[in-house]
Amino acid sequence: MDHKEIEVVIIGIGQTAVGELWDLSLRDLAVQAVQAARKDSGGFKPNAVYVGNYLAASGSRQANLGALITEYAGLIGTEGVTVEAADASGGAAVRMAYTAVKSGMIDCAMAVGVEKYTDVLGSENDALIAQMLDADYEATEGLTPAAQAALLMNRYIYENQVPREALAGFPLVAHANGANNPFAMYKKAISRDVYLRAGMQYPPLNLFDVAPYADGAAAVIMTRKDLVPPGYPHALVKVSGSSLIVDRLALHDREDPLFFSAAGLSVQKACEQAGIQPSDVDFFEYADITSMHAILSLEAAGFAKRGEGWRLATDSTLTITGSLPVVTMGGYKARGHALGASGVYQAVEAVLQLRHQAGLCQVPNAKLGMIQCLGGLAGTAVTHILERVDDY
Repeated sequence: MDHKEIEVVIIGIGQTAVGELWDLSLRDLAVQAVQAARKDSGGFKPNAVYVGNYLAASGSRQANLGALITEYAGLIGTEGVTVEAADASGGAAVRMAYTAVKSGMIDCAMAVGVEKYTDVLGSENDALIAQMLDADYEATEGLTPAAQAALLMNRYIYENQVPREALAGFPLVAHANGANNPFAMYKKAISRDVYLRAGMQYPPLNLFDVAPYADGAAAVIMTRKDLVPPGYPHALVKVSGSSLIVDRLALHDREDPLFFSAAGLSVQKACEQAGIQPSDVDFFEYADITSMHAILSLEAAGFAKRGEGWRLATDSTLTITGSLPVVTMGGYKARGHALGASGVYQAVEAVLQLRHQAGLCQVPNAKLGMIQCLGGLAGTAVTHILERVDDY
């Protein structure tokens, strides 16, 4: 079969709760997600496993996760490899699983995202997280990704005359949605007053503007549409577009640090493959690592003009029943940011939306979704278009 004729569908999904999961090891988390995905698929056995992870080699002192997770998931004899792209690792693993099936080389592939952030505590975590920056010119100067986002936010506020309180809408939407997600780290909505009284972490970004790092694992299983057996119990979800683009890593090397060009190009290419416009999607799962990420992601995707992305959070536009629902199950801020697993969580949540199995988080009549995860300040951007398929 020619690869252009191959339709790739997500046949199984699984996830663990997100949080400080002290009683579970890295491998425990991954195996739980894999087993849940295989059960959801009706027993499909992948013949390739791509493990998205960022910190295990340095924080958990465990490399070669492709072999470890494949073994402990009972898949000995299967192709397995680790995928690392900072906190875009999960999205990169999803893309590798997609391209493996789309190429015709693999019949069934699984992307697993796993992170055990709490294997390291204290200030050492900041150093580990900063590995995603340019080691010679950024990390050695004491910069962290959140501090960089704060610098950009200050500049953005200055250039576009943004009221500081206008940022409130981004975490308010995330926490309102996360309150209804049983897997979320924070299941409580917050008020505007609570947001405005929160302490500053990286001025002008306060406690609610920065996503919490956490432990967690998620998995998706993909196969060709023609291999789906009769009687499959779920609505099928097709991967209609997939794109991974990188930018200059160091912010000071970019022509315009206040525009996520890799994110914009990734959206453009994924939408071209799917034959759609960004405005056609029913929801957008962006990487709200900070409120700055959320704003620049909306602008890069074309949902707002340059300097005006913040305005989308000042009314009901981004809510579940708005014209552009975002972070529908809490996003990075409320579900929690499990780093190398976050991109796979996005895929799992999008599938739940498109199957119409998202419960109180459900976007009405969702048929088309876009997910995008970012590595650092969009040094890497991975975008996927997922589509509900009713005729199979």
